[in-house]
Amino acid sequence: MNQLLAKIKEKIPSECFTDTELATILEGSKHRRYGLVKRAIAHGDLISLRRGLYCLGSLHQQSSLDSLALSQRLYGPSYISFELALSHHGWIPEGVHVVTAACLKRSQQFKTPLGTFSYRHVSSKPFFAGVRTIPLEKGTIFMATPWKALADYIFFFHKKWKGLTPLLHSLRIDEDIFQQMNMEEFTEAEQAYKNHRVISFFAHLRKDLLL
Repeated sequence: MNQLLAKIKEKIPSECFTDTELATILEGSKHRRYGLVKRAIAHGDLISLRRGLYCLGSLHQQSSLDSLALSQRLYGPSYISFELALSHHGWIPEGVHVVTAACLKRSQQFKTPLGTFSYRHVSSKPFFAGVRTIPLEKGTIFMATPWKALADYIFFFHKKWKGLTPLLHSLRIDEDIFQQMNMEEFTEAEQAYKNHRVISFFAHLRKDLLL
């Protein structure tokens, strides 16, 4: 194992690390550090996730990286939402191969060797309304409830949906899901936006679901 990898494994406990963290363990100038990192990436010892953020290459990882946990480090503040959150909660039948997240800053997409991460700007206030923490083997992630994921979806894609019908036809959500309502999560997502499309959607849902 080369000196750079040995120092990273010894000194940096997290699976992802930044230029700033590397600067604390590597001696010499910025140019020397840049050369070491560049060579490590070329040899597959390090993976560049975005500018200034890295992880160990697959041969040097003790366990495979969790893409959901990685998404929080890649761009934040953010939380898992949209199609991936709906799939995670079992609301839509399709598997989702892109990590979809809501973010506070401008929308971004990162294509990395570990997958594609799509961040979509939302104006939910407060930002983490309708979001829960999900424990992982190493740490936690932020995940939207199903209702908040729907609110984010309608806001970002400018949907003018009126109630239940588009959920059944466009997203192919099983109608039986709505027989087990979590009213706390419904109300929290309903109140997270001042956007007229989201407000209208939830108002029509209340009528369709007799709430």
